[in-house]
Formats: sequence, C-alpha cells, structure tokens
Amino acid sequence: MTKRFEDVPSILHMFSPLPHVSPFDITLAYDAGFQAVVPYPNVTPEQVPSLVQDIIFCRNPKDVRRSAIFVGGRDAGIAMDTIDAAKKAMVPPFEVSIFADPSGAFTTAAGLVACVEYQLKQRHQMELAGARVVIFGGTGPVGIATGVIASLAGAKTAIVDYLSMDVAEAKAKEYNRRCGTSIRGTYACSDADKARLVSKADVIISTAKAGVLVLDASVLEDAQELKVAADVNTVPPVGIEGIDPKDNGAPLQYAPAAKRAVGIGALTIGKVKVKTQQALLHSMLDTEKPVYLDFAHAFGAARVLV
Repeated sequence: MTKRFEDVPSILHMFSPLPHVSPFDITLAYDAGFQAVVPYPNVTPEQVPSLVQDIIFCRNPKDVRRSAIFVGGRDAGIAMDTIDAAKKAMVPPFEVSIFADPSGAFTTAAGLVACVEYQLKQRHQMELAGARVVIFGGTGPVGIATGVIASLAGAKTAIVDYLSMDVAEAKAKEYNRRCGTSIRGTYACSDADKARLVSKADVIISTAKAGVLVLDASVLEDAQELKVAADVNTVPPVGIEGIDPKDNGAPLQYAPAAKRAVGIGALTIGKVKVKTQQALLHSMLDTEKPVYLDFAHAFGAARVLV
C-alpha cells in the first residue's frame, strides 16, 4: 500500500561543526512538530555536499520536502558558508529547506532588534532606520547577528569589542562583505571609552558574556540621547545596570540625562526568540517549495510576533 504524504515522517537533520548539537535546538525542533530529529556533530564544510545528497535522494521529489536541515554551531560565518554549500548540493526537484541559527544567535538577535524597533516607535515615534545603535559584546555570535540585522534595517550600527579595535574592525569588515551591511567596529576597554560611545547613542545593546556588568550607572549618566537600552543577559549581574530581565519598555532608572529612555530585558527578548525559532522551524514543514532561512527571515518573523 502506498503511503500518503501526511504519513511520511518529518525528519530534521541537524548539522553542527561542534562536538555536540544543542539540546535547546533539539527540543524546539520536536516542539515545532518534527517527528524525528537527527544530530550530526563535527560536520566539516567538506562533508556537507555528501550529507545533503544522502538526505535528498532517499525520497521521491514529493516526499523529500518532509525532510529539512538545521545548521547550528556558534559561528555565523561558518553557518552561512554551510547554507551556501548545502544549496549548491541540491539537485532540483530533489531539494529540502534549510534553517541556520548558530548558537541561537539569529533568532535571539531578531527578537532583540524587533523589540527595540517596537519601543522606538511606541515611546519615541522614531524609526530604526537612521538610529545610532551601539552593541557592546558586539563581536560575539549574538552581537554580530544583531549588528547585521540592525544595519540592514538602516540603523547606524557600531559593534564594540572590549579589548581590540583590530578584532572589531575585522568582524565588521567580514560581515559587511558577506551581508552588504555598513557596520562600524570599535572598542571600549575603560569606562571613559564606554561613556564616549553611549553619549550620542539612540540605542545601546549588551550582548556580552553572561554575568558581566558592562555598563554601570556612572557610564549611563553620559547617555544623553538614549531612547532604548536592551540586554540579553539573565545571569546576575545583568549587562546594563538598572534593567530587569522582565522589563519590556520600563523606564531606565540610571540614565538621568536621557528623557523617557526605556529598557528591555532578557526574558522579554527570550520569549520572542523562542517563538521566532519555533515559527521558522514549523514553516519548513508547511512549505510547498524549499526555503532557506537566515537573519532576514528571523527578523521578519520576530517583527510579526512583536
């Protein structure tokens, strides 16, 4: 007896260049409706074409869309290269959908920027396009993804490394080349450096290491133009003093020079992130044609959710 399409089990193949695949991503994949989730650790770029073709050629063209690929890891550049290698390995009509979200960075950044955009509009009648955005911890996975999304939305975006101008400039140059952005790289290794950067910022964001206070009250005193501050850190101390993880547009208490500045906390961002990731995972089950999901798709989904 021939199986009906709806009887063909849905399978998500999860690629990671690391020795493990994130349990967080595996759980969300099952929650999104995939019936089987198969992890592939230690995947190298050279292995991608053969893995992809094993996935696409074991089902007929109609049923193969019940298979999909998720790209994890921690490095946005490697994830983007993996998508490119996987797309090149497809042989139409044998194609499957691909979704990249290394370290959850794309969906976290999407939720973060969507929340910032919403508060700018609601509280300050201001668009993200043209806003001056400074991202502390900006050379990490979430910082890079946040910088890309903000810059593509038209913001004047700077990513900040805590020690090295060279590192920040190299990251900015790499992703400007990859994504067509206009990110600027800079550094801040002292409170004076931080105060200089926040003094003219409309938006300040902390995506720095968990449990590290990046911007304290004394630095925030210099934030004269600040409209929105956002922090992805839930581990005490938070990255920006005065922001509670549950804040969603609460007045920012430690920026006295800024009028009506508001804060967005990690739990608020996290709720949007999880819903965004689940929505994109689920979309790979519903599509008639293969989709390739990255920064832009994550931000589009997060905007709708916010």
